[in-house]
Amino acid sequence: MIYLSLLWNFLKIGMFAFGGAYGAIPLIQEIILDNNWMDEAMFTNIVGISESTPGPIMVNVATYVGNSQGGILGAAIATIGVVLPSFVIILLITISLRSWIQNEKVQAMLKGIKPCLMGIILATGIFMGFNAIFGKPQSISFDLNALLILALLAILSNRYRYILKKELSPILLIIFSAFLGIIFYK
Repeated sequence: MIYLSLLWNFLKIGMFAFGGAYGAIPLIQEIILDNNWMDEAMFTNIVGISESTPGPIMVNVATYVGNSQGGILGAAIATIGVVLPSFVIILLITISLRSWIQNEKVQAMLKGIKPCLMGIILATGIFMGFNAIFGKPQSISFDLNALLILALLAILSNRYRYILKKELSPILLIIFSAFLGIIFYK
């Protein structure tokens, strides 16, 4: 039964995850919490770990959740579930790409989806930042270390962009944040 649940739920995530993993984080979170596969704190940790490990976040989260709920077979089923819709969609798009992508209505639809995805990503970032600094909404507690790390990362990213005129690599940000975590949380 767990295998069917993993397959169905990760198929839903894969089908409705427009905009990549960041846009899908609220959907992934809702499904994982609704099924009681982990709590909010663990979910936040898994997103952080998935961001810092190679591969797409959705695939990493699916593999971890599948493994925690159904072992290696569960990991394989959840991973296939989250990847299968994209694979099928890309396959179909590739077959009809030339005529389909030039369609004015398709272009208008994609332009309409873009602001929505930006809003979802922004809301997810604010939600995760709020949870890191203030904890769960049910038991609010202020974490000065998380606020300081967030502020230092924002300053570093901004100064790097201003001085060197290019974006700071996400890999360097992850390494720096891990270093700050070791210093602040020992």
